[in-house]
Amino acid sequence: MGAKDVLLSVQDLTVSYGIIRAVKGISFDVQEGEIVTLIGANGAGKSSTINAISGLVPYGGNIVYKGLNLHRVRADKIVEFGIVQVPEGRGIFGNLTVMENLKLATWQRKDKAQVKKDYERIFSIFPRLRERAKQLGGTLSGGEQQMLAVARAIMSRGQLMLLDEPSMGLAPVLVQEIFNVLKEINQAGTTILLVEQNANMALHLAHHGYVLETGKIVITGTGLELLENTQVKETYLGG
Repeated sequence: MGAKDVLLSVQDLTVSYGIIRAVKGISFDVQEGEIVTLIGANGAGKSSTINAISGLVPYGGNIVYKGLNLHRVRADKIVEFGIVQVPEGRGIFGNLTVMENLKLATWQRKDKAQVKKDYERIFSIFPRLRERAKQLGGTLSGGEQQMLAVARAIMSRGQLMLLDEPSMGLAPVLVQEIFNVLKEINQAGTTILLVEQNANMALHLAHHGYVLETGKIVITGTGLELLENTQVKETYLGG
């Protein structure tokens, strides 16, 4: 695959919950090596889109990853293929230690020597996790739990990382820290699809962005183009 090949293609995606259609036939591509962000208000369909890609909710349309159609593929298989998700609300195991959470993320990996090196990489990115390696996940602060959620995704060695609202509930200084880590992860080779309500931070980070409103894509462009878009400024960037 070349640096600008399509890694993920979402084609006419629909997601429904009973009679409510949360996603209404959206299509977009994620190029290998890029950061792509989906922005929009609550209820716009952002999380439903991420969960469909991860195989967590049924959907209509097609999701193609590295040329493989993921329709009806189990969520655990999707992880094996190289797609990992950092869910909204972090989703760590509070009754397990930091180290146990990280070990769980390596269940599908066979490269045990590299796993050991990756632990050191994680602890160099997140020194606080090294300090708290034996601490239960549920006793960490909100920012530390978010670090652990991202670290766990890194440990799975996925090629595509899906992040759902990584800044939620964090102090501004921690938000900046998390976004700096995402940039570093991307520069090291991981493609990122980011769902984020902090549109300003997300668009400054992203190569491309898509604005969702009530289940439809209404504006697309590069991150910089969307930052300069009048409608985006008025609706999502405080004018």
